[in-house]
Amino acid sequence: MPHLIVEYSANLDGRADIAGLCDRLLATVLASGLFEVGAVRVRALRADHYAIADRLPENAFVDLNFRIGKGRTIEECRQVGEAIFRTAQDVLESLFASPHFALSLEIREIDSDLSWKRNAIHQRLRGR
Repeated sequence: MPHLIVEYSANLDGRADIAGLCDRLLATVLASGLFEVGAVRVRALRADHYAIADRLPENAFVDLNFRIGKGRTIEECRQVGEAIFRTAQDVLESLFASPHFALSLEIREIDSDLSWKRNAIHQRLRGR
């Protein structure tokens, strides 16, 4: 953990740099200093089917879901959340020029008793 999932409406293809957004979000999460490099993942999932608000075809969204393990203070969570949201706003700023775009972020703590992991990346990165 952490995993940052970028869910976005398919009508953003060609209008938003989703790969660039993922790169910038990864840099932002790492810059927080709160997470081990080998644990961080950022991925984007395109929603091909959706219905937004008044169903105008130009309505679009990006929803950020940040799943993290327990162990950080609420203030640390807020700081990293604000940094992530700021980065997303910066990358997607042009979409706010129309009244048809929504951006959201939620941070969720994962219960370690209900989470299983096996990560060979840690061993490689910790050996540096």
